[in-house]
Amino acid sequence: MGEVVNLSGVKVMVIDDSNTIRRSAEIFLVQAGCQVVLAEDGFDALAKIADHHPQVIFCDIMMPRLDGYQTCALIKKNAKLRATPVIMLSSKDGLFDRARGRMVGSDEYLTKPFTKDSLLQAVATHARNNA
Repeated sequence: MGEVVNLSGVKVMVIDDSNTIRRSAEIFLVQAGCQVVLAEDGFDALAKIADHHPQVIFCDIMMPRLDGYQTCALIKKNAKLRATPVIMLSSKDGLFDRARGRMVGSDEYLTKPFTKDSLLQAVATHARNNA
């Protein structure tokens, strides 16, 4: 068991087309005190980001309509959102995916299935940098 990270009040958005992934991320994050905003795809996320101003965004790569790379690129192109850390989620742990994630401006890369510890660690790291 990792140490309990207190992320009370940190707003986190999870963008994933898998209900299972969204739910498990939400459970981990809520237990740590985060406020969680869920989005099913890039369009859904972009509509919600403006309203919710998340401090950290997790973004799945493989999504219909607008994939994670496109979503991340759009977030980073927006002057108001550029500083928001985006963490890519992928079931593939490939160098190519990591490199492509960096090219669109992502701040970190987590492989699915993620553990509670890796998820919270990523939030803790980036929420601090974005404080």
